[in-house]
Amino acid sequence: MVIGLSHRTAPIEVRERLTWPERDVPQVVADLAAAGGGAGGVALLTTCNRTEFYLVDPGSPVVDEIWNRAAARIGQPADQYAYVLRDRDAARHLLRVSSGLESLVLGESQIQGQVREAWEMSKGVAGPILHRLFQSALSAGGRVRSETSLGTGAASVPSACVDLARKIFSDLTGRRGLVLGTGDMAELAITLLVGEGVLPVIAAHRNMDRALQIVSRLGGQAVELEAAWPLFGEVDLVVCSTAAPHAIVTPERVGAAIRSRGNGRPLCVLDIAVPRDVSPDVGKLENVFLYDIDDLQEVAAQAIGDRKRALPVAERIVDEEVEYFWEWYAGRGVVDSVRALRDRMEELRLAELERTLKRLGHLDPADRERVEQLTKSLMNKFLHSPTLKMRAAAGNGHGTQLADTVRQLFDLGGVTPPERSDGES
Repeated sequence: MVIGLSHRTAPIEVRERLTWPERDVPQVVADLAAAGGGAGGVALLTTCNRTEFYLVDPGSPVVDEIWNRAAARIGQPADQYAYVLRDRDAARHLLRVSSGLESLVLGESQIQGQVREAWEMSKGVAGPILHRLFQSALSAGGRVRSETSLGTGAASVPSACVDLARKIFSDLTGRRGLVLGTGDMAELAITLLVGEGVLPVIAAHRNMDRALQIVSRLGGQAVELEAAWPLFGEVDLVVCSTAAPHAIVTPERVGAAIRSRGNGRPLCVLDIAVPRDVSPDVGKLENVFLYDIDDLQEVAAQAIGDRKRALPVAERIVDEEVEYFWEWYAGRGVVDSVRALRDRMEELRLAELERTLKRLGHLDPADRERVEQLTKSLMNKFLHSPTLKMRAAAGNGHGTQLADTVRQLFDLGGVTPPERSDGES
């Protein structure tokens, strides 16, 4: 099961409240696993555009805990913004996410690294099924990017920012740009701006060493974050991508600098952070053009014409990888059912053998061994055909149904992984 929300279902005002910094993710998934009483696995994927919980064998406690946490952070019930996907639909969704098919900017490449990080941070409680699912998602994403043109061109949020800035200024050559933040998204934005001829200034909050490393490779200037506020009166565009938990660019900090610009010089402010770095009130200042991550949808839509032509092949790759995963998934359930059936039959054989041999105390050791071999032979012959049938069914898509029937007939307990999807609810 996946429970989540994304840019398709929730506005930024909601999404920014339901994000967790990387350092908190291991504890969040550990808490959920504990709440679920040993559920089959938990993983959390949280980015600027989506927050998704992946679960295996989710019990009511862990599901309730997710809804309660979401409501507490959002300040209202989350079900109006969320989607719930089960079984094959849940698996397909993660593969589509990793392939960039669910991204704000179709085909953007950062999401695959974010999926990998989510897997790494959740490894302690993800369990074997999610471990395999995330591997399949990364494989699908890699194939889509290597076998199609979906990942070519400006397929990222920072590149959409640059496209928007280009629409405002026509030519970016010689413009001065300020980038708040030193993370991967910020670095990509700096790289793209330098490629357009922008002279960058990088403002770092805590990690000045990383800012200096980026400057040494790409050029420009690095400053402490507090030194950035006066620069709002000098630069032409600002890209904000920090991990601050609340707005740090406020009228109180930058209003005087912006008012000092004069001559009607426009200032383009592109806020790609979630939670947002820039207070909406900054956008009300004269000659300030403020865009947040949701405003990029229109820009992205204009840039994906060529990538859309790669969609049929990308979807086929995802379908193939889903089938590969599901064959393993269904086969895993069949193997467990076969093992459970054999274990139950062996338990019954030994109990009946012991009861019978007590009544046949006159038999010598050799005859007792012959009786035991007879019971083993009969059991193996009885189980031979059911074992072959279940393994064959696993290969043709009917293994789960047959395995569940066997579990019910022989009272083996539990259920095998489902083959059919319940869809979205």
